[in-house]
Amino acid sequence: MNITQVIVKKPSSSYVNGLTTASLGKADFPRALEQHDKYVAALKTAGVKVKESAAEEAYPDAVFVEDPAIVTNSFAVITRPGADSRKGETTAIEKVLKEFHERIYYIEAPGTLEGGDVLQAENHFYIGLSTRTNREGAEQLQEILKQEGYTASLVEVKEFFHLKTGISYLGEGRVLAAGEFIDHPAFQEYEQITVLPEEEYAANCVRINDEVLIPAGFSDTRKKIEAAGYQVIPLEMSEFQKQDGGLSCLSLRF
Repeated sequence: MNITQVIVKKPSSSYVNGLTTASLGKADFPRALEQHDKYVAALKTAGVKVKESAAEEAYPDAVFVEDPAIVTNSFAVITRPGADSRKGETTAIEKVLKEFHERIYYIEAPGTLEGGDVLQAENHFYIGLSTRTNREGAEQLQEILKQEGYTASLVEVKEFFHLKTGISYLGEGRVLAAGEFIDHPAFQEYEQITVLPEEEYAANCVRINDEVLIPAGFSDTRKKIEAAGYQVIPLEMSEFQKQDGGLSCLSLRF
């Protein structure tokens, strides 16, 4: 789980008008900025370099920089977001990724793929089939990963927005799982830390080197992660939860 570089994007003032399926009220932009700043500070605490790219007013959801790209240490994949209003986000992220990678692949139409549906566990990738990622896009990524020496499998997402909304890989053969992914056959080889139904939002965590970033306010999940031997950094995420966003959504990590 050695991560040295993270890419983030500042929220734009248009962020409050982005897509959402949540019914938690309108996001507070100044508070979102504050929470994003603390997120970046936590990343630096975990020992990584952070590349912070400029906000994009034309794309309210662009702060969720994980969706338009998949990144490893040696190559990147520019995705094709399932929401039409987000397809243009790939242009800016491609420019940033070219600073780090010479080898870049692309998901082509009619495939759709969002990074929130892609979970890496060591050398294996799980690709969720969701409302934002279709089979064509998933199979394109599966083939790219095969060319690069990785394995990949497809997982149908029935209840959650994205695959990683309900499951996170913590390293050491361990996952944090909620809802439909508890005891799911695709993840049976891993030790599972289970998330209570009322704390499902906490299933989206981020392991950064020796730290696990978790959303604040979910005491049972925090206790379980700490009991498994991890150091945690709790972060307020209220203004991103309102827009269907979690901790992993806010960065590209490699």
